[in-house]
Amino acid sequence: MNNRRIKLPRFLVKEIIKRVLTRVKYIGLKNTLTYFFFQRILRINSHVEWPVHWASIVSSPDRIQRGSFRPYPGYMPGQYIQAVNGVVIGRNVRLGPGVKIISADHDVNDFQVHLVNSPIYIGDNCWLGADSVILPGVKLGNHVVVAAGAVVTKSFGENVLVGGIPARVIKRIGAYQGKVDYI
Repeated sequence: MNNRRIKLPRFLVKEIIKRVLTRVKYIGLKNTLTYFFFQRILRINSHVEWPVHWASIVSSPDRIQRGSFRPYPGYMPGQYIQAVNGVVIGRNVRLGPGVKIISADHDVNDFQVHLVNSPIYIGDNCWLGADSVILPGVKLGNHVVVAAGAVVTKSFGENVLVGGIPARVIKRIGAYQGKVDYI
């Protein structure tokens, strides 16, 4: 009896799984199976205890304090959440695809060393648009909407729409009126 095992390249395994999962009809089941496969079998983002998209990176998940909200940090594709100095995420927060939350800078003389900064705080009912970047020490108040592609380098109060590079207040918005998904 021949006990040879076929070893497939990682990209091929991903493609096979992707094609199989595109035929699953229920989105919730599809996402659950996808995240389970990539996190528990392929061991991509296996150090994170909540579901994380296989194309996202969550660094130092033990330093992320997340409120009761869905989807989880890293759930959308292309997100990068680096929580070396800590990240506190409020309730009912939405993170778009490609959002980057970076809590620590590097020492310019030693790239392996992170500089100590205060944590990033993101208030309740915030929405971070696609490809927005939140840099170290930023505090966002409740109901802050960050426009797509914005780079947030400083803190902002409540009920504002911010955008641009660097981000600035575009306009004041009313208090949050929508459905609150507190779990």
